[in-house]
Amino acid sequence: MKLAILSCSPKAYSTRRFKEAAEQRGHRVKVLNTLKFAIDLERNSPDLYYRQSPLSIYDAVLPRIGASITYYGTAVVRQFQEMDVFCANTSHGIINSRDKLRSLQILSRHHIGIPKTAFVRDKKDVLPAIERVGGAPVIIKLIEGTQGIGVLLAESNKQAESIIELLQSQKQNVLIQKFVAESKGRDVRAFVVGDQVVAAMRRVAQGQEFRSNVHRGGVAEPIELDQQYIDTAVRCTQILGLRVAGVDMLEGKDGPQVMEVNSSPGLEGIETCTELDVAGAVIDYIAAQVDFPEVDVRQRLTVSRGYGVSEIYVPEGSKFVGQSITETGLPEQDINVLTLYRGPRIIPNPRLGRTLESGDKLLCFGKLESMRGLVPARTRRKRRPAVQELDTHVND
Repeated sequence: MKLAILSCSPKAYSTRRFKEAAEQRGHRVKVLNTLKFAIDLERNSPDLYYRQSPLSIYDAVLPRIGASITYYGTAVVRQFQEMDVFCANTSHGIINSRDKLRSLQILSRHHIGIPKTAFVRDKKDVLPAIERVGGAPVIIKLIEGTQGIGVLLAESNKQAESIIELLQSQKQNVLIQKFVAESKGRDVRAFVVGDQVVAAMRRVAQGQEFRSNVHRGGVAEPIELDQQYIDTAVRCTQILGLRVAGVDMLEGKDGPQVMEVNSSPGLEGIETCTELDVAGAVIDYIAAQVDFPEVDVRQRLTVSRGYGVSEIYVPEGSKFVGQSITETGLPEQDINVLTLYRGPRIIPNPRLGRTLESGDKLLCFGKLESMRGLVPARTRRKRRPAVQELDTHVND
């Protein structure tokens, strides 16, 4: 395999370890500076130049895109994708995870625990938002901060209001987030590769510091994760469209609370702590994907005219509740159930005799016309009674 590592920091620990792990396994590998690429666009012929010369052929790319070059870096990754080169993380996944608000918005519609979070712009909305997330103390985060930078703890509503006002005056977008007191300055980092957690550590803040990042002086210890934490980490990675990620979770009283999903997780802390070859696990995964790549079903929807993929929801009171997949008549309508989602559980290729329950979601492939009649009309989520808005215009 010929591998390109996209990195502006060839001497960084993570970059060196990935290169070393690839070479140990007999792969050809080069570290390429992400900012030295030029993108050429032409009909039916996307191309890349590197340092003014046509780029040679690569089998796979491992992006290490820093936050400061997200736009250009993801454009380069996207060009590799258009050239049909396997990318360990796609540009779409990197963009989803890089923006904390965007990632939480995506995760919020799934069965994923996240701390209560608010995003506001108007000064008048700040105090009500703080109250909605549970009141002070609250965490205030810059949307694109990394390594604990731009994460502040406000002990009072007044302090939070002042911090937010200052940051917004500097054109910074900030999130207001519930402070999960029971985490006690600790968090969990799960390193996900494909559909597995290959290493995990608990980071503990020191002294009066509430941030547990190793870069902030936090102490790390290796841990064995409960299955609930493993499932959450893997699902977050997949939902955001990533294959390699570091998932940071708080240990809340109701289970894992996802803080952040990092598309370029560092290796030094977790490899030193766990003494595991995490870099090697990533390289092995990439090599396996190059040999036997996964198919993106979304790009294959038009293979057979009139066929496609859709999600069928089984609401409470549905005639499907209590019936097996066979009894629903789906197979007779040329509809195949690929995956059954039941709460946090994912059941691939479920047996035809499996009984459906209220709240199940079925990912199906089949005749679109048949499936269209099975998808319930979209209903709006019930909201709390709203205060009647008053017409405040002034008559001339």
